[in-house]
Amino acid sequence: MDILLDWDRRLLLTLNGSDSPFWDSVMMSITQTVVWIPLALVLLYIMAKNVSVRQLILLVLMMAVLILITDRVSSGLVKPFVHRFRPTHEPGLADLVDVCRGYRGGLYGFFSSHAANTFGLSIFASMVIRSTKSTVTLVSWALLSSYSRIYLGVHYPGDILCGALFGMAVGVVLYRLYSCLLRKIGEPAQTLSPERTATGILKRDIIWLPMVFIITLMVIGIYALL
Repeated sequence: MDILLDWDRRLLLTLNGSDSPFWDSVMMSITQTVVWIPLALVLLYIMAKNVSVRQLILLVLMMAVLILITDRVSSGLVKPFVHRFRPTHEPGLADLVDVCRGYRGGLYGFFSSHAANTFGLSIFASMVIRSTKSTVTLVSWALLSSYSRIYLGVHYPGDILCGALFGMAVGVVLYRLYSCLLRKIGEPAQTLSPERTATGILKRDIIWLPMVFIITLMVIGIYALL
């Protein structure tokens, strides 16, 4: 365990921060949840356009439950129990960590709520849509959001890895529950079609997801240059 913790610290110091005000600004933006509201709205739009009202209600409910589980287990249960300091609060390490704009986060950091939330949502939504474009986009969003936490020095890589694994596990379990409930409420099986994914989502609608993701990153970059 001591060896793993030492590797975790060394990897953190390798990946944390930079001497670039541009990247500091980019990562401070990426880590903010509000920045990704357009992406979330597009995701909801794709689902709302392609599923029944009952199915949409069930989807929103499952995603809300997912966030509740990943956030509460991480912040409300594991962090207070494990008591692992964030790098920015770790005695003997805090002075070595690059801190951006004085942001140090809360006292404890294991495991990462950001990683659990983003990876949980990404896996769940990817299984609902079943498209390579959507999966690549959503997983890229989760990876980027999670890396921003290491860059800012508020999480060890191990915090991110454990949070991501927990989030993915919750996402898979809730998708299985969602599929089971769909059958219970009598939703008809999707008809296979070249224009739709295996779960009935129109392929032409999915393109909006990577487009909005890229546009958001461009806006963040432009803002960082100003």
